[in-house]
Amino acid sequence: MTSMTEPARKPGGGKPISGKTVLAWILGFFAVVFAANAVFIYLAVGSFPGVVTETAYEEGLAYNEEIAASREQALLNWTVDGSVSRIEGTNAAILVDAKDAEGAPLVGLTVTVVLLRPASAEPERTVVLQEGELGRYRAELADMAAGRWIVKLLAEGRGGESFRSFNRVYLDE
Repeated sequence: MTSMTEPARKPGGGKPISGKTVLAWILGFFAVVFAANAVFIYLAVGSFPGVVTETAYEEGLAYNEEIAASREQALLNWTVDGSVSRIEGTNAAILVDAKDAEGAPLVGLTVTVVLLRPASAEPERTVVLQEGELGRYRAELADMAAGRWIVKLLAEGRGGESFRSFNRVYLDE
């Protein structure tokens, strides 16, 4: 029989479990948890700058103008199809095909594409597409990394009408 002053023994004999042992296990457990959290915080902060746009307030104020422009775009009933594809090595081609409400090619547009990487500090790339065939606009870009890209397309006609789209694409290696 053990007395009340004698420390409890581990099952099967061995050293008794003392307060110092329990304290060491608790401190060790929390040290591992804090170390893991520190690693995850370091990786999260280092991989995403946290800034999506530098002008969030101004963009918020212009929101109603964006809605009005979207309604005007819908009234045009244009069909604008675009693609980004790998052509060779790290080069890529952007192709846009634009047609009016009757299906006729839209000629003489100024087509601008802005490419940016989500969750990356890499600067955006802006390119103006050149018209080749009637209603077909094309540009080639060098050093396009594989992965996800956000493509902002703006096609403006001579009469002030415009078409805008915002798409996410995946570019293969």
